Amino acid sequence: MNPLHLSHAGRHLLSRRHFLQWAGTGLGGVALTQLLSEQGLLAADGPLRPEIDPSRPYAPRVPHHPAKAKRVLMVFCSGALSHVDTFDYKPELVKRHDTPMPGSGELVTFQGAQGNLIKPIWDFKPRGQSGKMISDLLPNLAELADDMCFIHSMTAKSNTHGPAENQMSTGFTLDGFPSAGAWVTYALGSDNQNLPAFVAIPDPRGVPQIGARHWSSAFLPATFQGTSFNAQRPIPNLQRPETVPASADAATRDFLKRVNDRHLAQHPGDGDLAARISAYELAAKMQLAAAEVSEFGKESPTTLEAYGVNDANANKAGFAKNCLLARRLLERGVRFVQLFNGSYAMGEGVGNWDGHKKIADQYGVHAPILDQPCAALLKDLKQRGLLADTLVVFVTEFGRMPTFQKGANGRDHNPKGFTVWLAGAGVKPGFSYGATDEFGYQAVEKVTTIYDLHATVLHLLGLNHERLSYYNNGIERRLTDVHGHVIQEILSV
Repeated sequence: MNPLHLSHAGRHLLSRRHFLQWAGTGLGGVALTQLLSEQGLLAADGPLRPEIDPSRPYAPRVPHHPAKAKRVLMVFCSGALSHVDTFDYKPELVKRHDTPMPGSGELVTFQGAQGNLIKPIWDFKPRGQSGKMISDLLPNLAELADDMCFIHSMTAKSNTHGPAENQMSTGFTLDGFPSAGAWVTYALGSDNQNLPAFVAIPDPRGVPQIGARHWSSAFLPATFQGTSFNAQRPIPNLQRPETVPASADAATRDFLKRVNDRHLAQHPGDGDLAARISAYELAAKMQLAAAEVSEFGKESPTTLEAYGVNDANANKAGFAKNCLLARRLLERGVRFVQLFNGSYAMGEGVGNWDGHKKIADQYGVHAPILDQPCAALLKDLKQRGLLADTLVVFVTEFGRMPTFQKGANGRDHNPKGFTVWLAGAGVKPGFSYGATDEFGYQAVEKVTTIYDLHATVLHLLGLNHERLSYYNNGIERRLTDVHGHVIQEILSV
């Protein structure tokens, strides 16, 4: 062979001296790689992709490591719930009420210039055995402080609702990425084969700003997209026509299954066909299961009263029914339930937590809708033993400013520091992690990202966030992109 046809490295290997030099270097690299691997100093190993049977896409799958949580309930407060008026107590903010924030100068945020520091609208009090300071805005949830694990140093990448909602639910501010629920059900399937593995429950007032992108599967297989329904609007077209007897309906389904099984046997290995048959069979099963899960007739009057199902406030009663629906889905083995509080169908701050103009008036409307039903849900999960293996994640897309906007009586967007909390499987109860500065403006202690939150949720489900990936358009995609660390300090022993 003509040496000129070889690469530069290839020509070097024609020399004995260079060959031995390169071989020795290569052996040294192999040895170094082994040593670094043994000490855990290398990047994670290759992707861990679940083996999915197209005919049973929701079949339960083994996690990467032992899991503390079997299922997730994510409560999403749409519109950006103010941390300084709820869970993040700042005595200095009270002390310096109605004075300029030091060092702010001509601070301009999302909607414009800022005015003075404004103390919390609702008083804070110590709660539970932990003495956690929580405001009177959410008194029922405040009673459960000893069950909650607070992260006070959360940060987001965007100060705009749409991109920020995207990041909290999908890990990315841009559109087109799978939701956390889709990732979880893709990896783990479901413990219930008669209901969807992932259910999104919109607020009775409507959907959040980015709508179905909260529960989208994006480039993951479509079967892992969340199914959206609530107590007011159940899954459509499930009822059997009155002209068709139940026995005839059941016989028809059995006959159809035999025909489909025979057809599938004639086309072994056809994943698309198997997936289509599975989807239709799930739909048939849901005719019974979904109708039953939305029927509250067997719930005790005490339970209904605790949630507020019959409250005179129609929006509160509707959200209470959604909370009860969430519990019924979780106890039936649904893997991921996303429960929304707040809607953008009604405009800024009207049906959501976006309190720019008159935060006291707006939050006075929204807080009762959230507080009693959500607290009842947490208590109910605990009383039934479900909290032991259910992870509750209470989030909002970002926080709000410790100042009031100039010319208004509300707080602007603040992604620099806010609070989320977790409860249940695998996290320390009555625990606080991280901190914002003395006014609640910016995370300064143990600064945390949404990537870290997602990594921790996956970890508690037994999933390695660095290895759970999906190959799309030439890139190994992850829920946590190329970021994220498990927040070890909040994990229970």
